[in-house]
Amino acid sequence: MIELVIPRDMNWKNEVLSGLTVALALVPEAIAFAFVAGVDPSVGLWAAFFVGFITSVLGGRPGMISGATGAMAVVMTAFVVVYGLEFLFAAVILCGILQITCGILGIAKFVCLLPHTVMLGFVNGLAIVIGLAQFKQLQSGHELQFNALTQSFDVVGQWISGGELLVTTIIIAVTMAIIHYLPKLTKAVPGTLVAILAVTMLVQFTPITSVTVDQSVAKMKTIAAEKAEKTRLFETEKQSLAFSEINNLGLDIAERTIDTSEIDKQDNNSRVAGYFAIPAIPFTLESLSIIFGLAVTLAAIGLIESLMTLTLIDELTESKGSGKREAIAQGAANMVSGLFGSMGGCAMIGQSMINIRSGGRHRLSGITASAFLLAFILIPPLWKCIGLIPVAALIGVMFIVVIATFEWTTLRLWNKIPTSDLAVIVAVSTITVIFDLAIAVAAGVAISALVFAWKSSQQIEVEISEEDGVKTYEIKGELFFGAVTSFRNIFTPQDDPDVVYIEFKSTRVCDHSALEAINVVCAKYRALKKTVILTNLSADCQTLINKAEPLMDVTIGEQDLHTPA
Repeated sequence: MIELVIPRDMNWKNEVLSGLTVALALVPEAIAFAFVAGVDPSVGLWAAFFVGFITSVLGGRPGMISGATGAMAVVMTAFVVVYGLEFLFAAVILCGILQITCGILGIAKFVCLLPHTVMLGFVNGLAIVIGLAQFKQLQSGHELQFNALTQSFDVVGQWISGGELLVTTIIIAVTMAIIHYLPKLTKAVPGTLVAILAVTMLVQFTPITSVTVDQSVAKMKTIAAEKAEKTRLFETEKQSLAFSEINNLGLDIAERTIDTSEIDKQDNNSRVAGYFAIPAIPFTLESLSIIFGLAVTLAAIGLIESLMTLTLIDELTESKGSGKREAIAQGAANMVSGLFGSMGGCAMIGQSMINIRSGGRHRLSGITASAFLLAFILIPPLWKCIGLIPVAALIGVMFIVVIATFEWTTLRLWNKIPTSDLAVIVAVSTITVIFDLAIAVAAGVAISALVFAWKSSQQIEVEISEEDGVKTYEIKGELFFGAVTSFRNIFTPQDDPDVVYIEFKSTRVCDHSALEAINVVCAKYRALKKTVILTNLSADCQTLINKAEPLMDVTIGEQDLHTPA
């Protein structure tokens, strides 16, 4: 249910100003992620509004900011080139349906099973990704180069230098200094908002020059239009060529001069973002098969990033959010995004950190941010004001976010935690940077599970005693697939007496592999005409054996009813 009661501890001023600060930071991020996905900037801006507003109203974590994200944008790029925007919008709608289903089924609760080392790797990896993305803003003179390996056109720029680099560095440093030191003087207004306004006025009313948001957006639109047109030409002309000639075609098209002013934008965007329309794709099983893979990937990335960000914000605010509610809200937001011609999204750790640092703790900050963003989109004079902000100021803001997001304590964990745990942190961080979050988390969980299985397999122990011609093996530890080899090696059927007891009072039979190992050991003794009796099996172990009775040939002896299950 939506919270209808206004929290008593809510500071209206902090919530509204924090929302404005977040909205200012959302604009270039949404545009940049739209560029990554290969779509028009308006597709990213509308996604930031729809996802941000719906999750702020309905989501399970007040204070968390959602919008168009790089993690989801990256996996959209190739899909848009091959199938076009309409199929992308359909995939985003299906992604939303899958996320709602996951929320209803309570799948969100499984995020609590993620090891802390995976969480640390996730946070550090995202901090690095955010930081690296800012350095890309320090490039100019962008042009397209053909990538023969991926058969696509990559945007390549030159690093700025000389006076331009010096001015940009100073602006970044001033922005970061204001954000860091202003809260020590006053907390009446968010330091981030003051920094953005101060640096903008510095650039506008002094001889200092710096690339602004408006100039950056114009540049991205131009290069995006050129990329879309060259990709279209490449896909069209390569159809009639032999495979060996395709790379030469790509190199030739990359060198061509394209007049982007003559490109009809409606050819690249089948509809205008922000208007309701059912995706214009055939409603067939073939269409479903095309969008299903991308939808599953987007749903997984979105849920993982959102739920892990939710957990992080829970820790920072010492409060508790609802993963189930957040999953349902995010699914609803993505469904609406797809129906209104935008690219969808999920929680944004960077903007969420800005919001928390600026005093945003409740739903009002997210709703305000979305409202300001909508105003920027629809009201040209406001957009012109946003366009005056130096890109360097926003880079400074995001660098502060990087510093606050990165778990610096992990640098002190060397030689203080098991090597396997340190390896998981490094692996998840690295894979997040190189590939994407979903792969990184899956790899981290897999590594952690394998390490746990290996360590547990080494903990199987036995106490052996022999009295009156009867030998007893008292097993201790968890008996599961990883420990069955050690379990089988414990026994010496050739040397044992005719009667052997296997005592399970201090162990637990966990899976079918364990049952099979017990069956194999008993079979070895039977082959030698010897008797094996299993004693003191816990209740759940007996249940397992009873279920597998047709496959088992064992003798169960007296059970200690007081043995704990």
